[in-house]
Amino acid sequence: MTLPRDYRGQTCALSRSMEIVGERWTLLVLRDAFYGVRRFGEFAAHLSVPRAVLTDRLATLVEAGVLDRRPETGTGRREVYVLAPKGIALWPAVRALTAWGEEFYAAEGGPRRVFRHVGDEAPIGPEGHCTGCGTAVPVGDVLVTPGPGLPPPAEGDDPVTAALARPHRLLTPLLTTAPQGRTTRGSHP
Repeated sequence: MTLPRDYRGQTCALSRSMEIVGERWTLLVLRDAFYGVRRFGEFAAHLSVPRAVLTDRLATLVEAGVLDRRPETGTGRREVYVLAPKGIALWPAVRALTAWGEEFYAAEGGPRRVFRHVGDEAPIGPEGHCTGCGTAVPVGDVLVTPGPGLPPPAEGDDPVTAALARPHRLLTPLLTTAPQGRTTRGSHP
């Protein structure tokens, strides 16, 4: 039996929010969008999510105004997904869930990725403040860097995994060109 997408009888803001972001894979799609993943094929390869599920999740997020689907600059053929202002507003929730996971379900060896303040490269605490200067760090000023629990890159890594082995500012495109030999269509079936 397929579960319904809505929470009938629930009228609180949390239930309405969960109708948009509460389905399996959705928060990981959003995480990758914050990392700068833009193309359908890149989401599919990095998440190893069935294409039909990814198509559904992306359509739901676009319909809800969380993501925008637009032509990729300079290609005229491909489309990309970028966080809309409503999606960017989800950053505190994504950051908090990541911090919660690091506290209670940490990877062996430490965090796989560390969020740092672009201004001074000090780590960002779980509440979103820079541990160096104390500033509340907006998502556009967050640098994601490899952490001690991130294994070294492997030859078979997908392009997103390989790119995330290097420091990268959130919200900026992670891959600026389509990787050779991989399908990274922005438009999907």
